[in-house]
Amino acid sequence: MKTLPILLLICFNTKATAFNSDSARFYFNIGKKEKNDKRFLVASQAFDKAIKFDPSFTEAYMENGYVNLEMKKTNAAITNFTKVHEQEPGNKVAISELMGLYYNYRQFNKATEFANKCKDCKGAQRIVGMSFYKQEDYPAAEKALLSALVQFPGDAEATYTLARTYLDMQEYKKAVPYYEKAVRMDDTKNVWMYELGLLYFNLTNYKEAVAYMQKAAEKGYAQGNDFNENLGYAMLYSGEYDNGEKLLVGIWSRKPGNIDLIRDMSEVLYQQKQYDRSLVYCKKIMEIDPKDAKALYQAGLNFLKKGEKDRGQQMCDNAIKMDPSLASLRRENKMPGM
Repeated sequence: MKTLPILLLICFNTKATAFNSDSARFYFNIGKKEKNDKRFLVASQAFDKAIKFDPSFTEAYMENGYVNLEMKKTNAAITNFTKVHEQEPGNKVAISELMGLYYNYRQFNKATEFANKCKDCKGAQRIVGMSFYKQEDYPAAEKALLSALVQFPGDAEATYTLARTYLDMQEYKKAVPYYEKAVRMDDTKNVWMYELGLLYFNLTNYKEAVAYMQKAAEKGYAQGNDFNENLGYAMLYSGEYDNGEKLLVGIWSRKPGNIDLIRDMSEVLYQQKQYDRSLVYCKKIMEIDPKDAKALYQAGLNFLKKGEKDRGQQMCDNAIKMDPSLASLRRENKMPGM
């Protein structure tokens, strides 16, 4: 006779479980309909009720994660996808969502952790490589990004990140082809174009530097003083003297106290054997400060190169009298500061 209460309890629990399961499925179906109709808040509330009736309802957690993403509630989305992962550790969809969310949250260790749990998940190596890059582990980033690009060679962002990896490793020649590929794949990225222009400048390929800086400007890169200064010097080095001088003189007109700017212009033009142009800027400096020995010495070297040896020598001698430290440059015919 004592077994009767136990049997009643078992029957009650079975019915309760069936009731909870039916209720969970009922609210889950409501949530799916509301999601399809793009009423995401109502959908999320329905999925919450489904989960309340059945805390092991993995599919409800997954759908709740997606509607929270639609509402930009990323913390709630992470919570739901984590529940899926806890209940189904091998669920690749949940792992993929988590590695992406943690990467976007700049939690790079967590992003890498989840990416390594599913190495064959789409984009896993990309997440690993870009996470390592953000953490400045460049050799690890290089390895992962090369692997990612074997799988998805058309990934412009990964290609650019590999280019930046080589740039930060100071392997500039390796960086160039990946920058070029990235720019070809996405011709809207004016920052990438400008960085490639600067890279070519550092590699003394000034014509390409000018070309990519101008492309960056055409695509909307802000043409501030720094941009125009870099482009101006690249133009001088590549032989576009009028355009380069115009840009640099424009900067000087806005920064009239920046004597180093026109001194550097004089030096670059001297290197380019544009002695008359170089002299123009030597004279401008001496008009501002007649006692500027470096400018006088620069002018003397220009006259020497022009074949006016007596005049040039006298100017160099006078400059050395004003600043004896310039004497060390005489034998090499070097410009001050070069």
